[in-house]
Amino acid sequence: MDVLLEKQWLSKYPKEIPHRIEYEEKPLFSFLEEAAKTAPEKIAIHFLGKQLTYQEVYDSSLKFANYLRSLGVNKGDRVSIMLPNCPQAVISYYGVLLAGGIVVQTNPMYTERELQFQLDDSGARWIVCLDLLYPRVSKVKAVTKLEHVIVTSISDYLPFPKNIIYPFIQRKQTGIKVQVNHGGTTHLFKKALVNSNTEKIEVEIHPKEDIALLQYTGGTTGQAKGVMLTHYNLVANTTMCLHWMYKLKKGEEKILGILPFFHVFGMTCVMNLSIMFLSEMILLPKFDAEETLKTIEKQKPTMFPGAPTIFIALLNHPNLANYDLSSIDSCISGSAPLPVEVQEKFEKITGGKLVEGYGLTEASPVTHANFLWDIERVKGSIGVPWPDTESFVLSLEKNGPAEVHEIGEIVVRGPQVMKGYWNREDETAATFYDGEWLLTGDLGYMDENGYFYIADRKKDMIIAGGFNIYPREIEEVLYEHEAVQEAVVAGVPDPYRGETVKAYIVLKENAKVAEEDLEKHCREYLAAYKVPRIYEFRKELPKTAVGKILRRVLIEEEKKQV
Repeated sequence: MDVLLEKQWLSKYPKEIPHRIEYEEKPLFSFLEEAAKTAPEKIAIHFLGKQLTYQEVYDSSLKFANYLRSLGVNKGDRVSIMLPNCPQAVISYYGVLLAGGIVVQTNPMYTERELQFQLDDSGARWIVCLDLLYPRVSKVKAVTKLEHVIVTSISDYLPFPKNIIYPFIQRKQTGIKVQVNHGGTTHLFKKALVNSNTEKIEVEIHPKEDIALLQYTGGTTGQAKGVMLTHYNLVANTTMCLHWMYKLKKGEEKILGILPFFHVFGMTCVMNLSIMFLSEMILLPKFDAEETLKTIEKQKPTMFPGAPTIFIALLNHPNLANYDLSSIDSCISGSAPLPVEVQEKFEKITGGKLVEGYGLTEASPVTHANFLWDIERVKGSIGVPWPDTESFVLSLEKNGPAEVHEIGEIVVRGPQVMKGYWNREDETAATFYDGEWLLTGDLGYMDENGYFYIADRKKDMIIAGGFNIYPREIEEVLYEHEAVQEAVVAGVPDPYRGETVKAYIVLKENAKVAEEDLEKHCREYLAAYKVPRIYEFRKELPKTAVGKILRRVLIEEEKKQV
């Protein structure tokens, strides 16, 4: 069954954003080739004082590709990259693609168990990792099909004298000293590039069919699944991003790279976007609020993709007023709901625009966003579908589209939607409605103008006393309280109501508030059945690498206490 959509959101598009886009059917790595050809001396990467031009990044990627070929990597082979944001992460990523391989993005925070699962599932026989992670990788190597380990250090791409000092700082901070020798099945990244060449590898890529990336979902509700994203998926989503942000000036933007590249949001909206648009990537290997503020003032990025918890941490930093953030023109927030209060405060501080977008790993990832310029923003909305992206709300009561304002599951289709899950045909089939519409797992609704709103994750909906309760609505109210820095709401077991609402709160520095005050605040804005019955104050909340609060971890903790 096909669904005829009115696509009323198209009438809201400013004239600069096309309804349809012609996507180039070529490999993702071709954009790096073109960048090196058209602007070889343009700065591509700034990393803690070190700068690399587009020609240097391309040449290093070619050298890495040829080295991988010498280790037996052929078209379709999976190569794991387990790195934070650093030049090596970019070089490795494009090097794997230039060799015809498939990138397997691997979270550096993975435990041995998680790493073993991903290597087994993907069949990766090569891995690029940080020296600090080498002991962990070595243990897993013995029980997987992993054959070759390529090791690098943050200091490999630091300027003098930072490259000399860094190993001592690292040892002091971590207590770990790692000595890796180049030889056998262990390889040093720097020596690999020295011992290689820039010969272009002739590999035939079919963009719509050939996989560029296996991006594993978080697995917070079960085993992680490898999302198969083709070259065309990634090219299409990055191209959409360029058209959506139509005021960006090619070759003039500086994009702040805090979002990790091993997460699909950072990969598309920082790394791939920068290269496609000849922008400079300003990379930080991890998020630290003070370091981020210093970097913004000194390097003056113009674009800042981020997550709500990143913006919240900056807004609540005690030295915020000491830094100039006025270079920031545009920000897209993703990975979690953006509280309206945070949005307004950050815009006031920077003078730039901060809007909420929406997406998921299975869609490369962006499907919806608010307009950055010229169109009045709709508060609380994730915006409208991007060009060539169709979306509707699937009714929970009937097998078809929901009515306007009726809550159901948001579904999407478009050229950025995945090929499927790696080696999981049944789960792939179960994730599509009518064979072509991706079921997002998010509950929401659409208004009469075509703007979409998220109520909550389908699996996070709380059913208390027969009422359907959406945590996001309660969290928005909690964020409006002046003492609250972070808040997350979950359903916990209750013998009478089945579930009851519990709020986990992180207070702002030096702030104090009683449960009674929060309850009074909530009752002013929420129906009685939605008001949290339990409050727990914490110093911090569990988060993913991109700052998304892990509600499921909190729920699992509650279950263990029952």
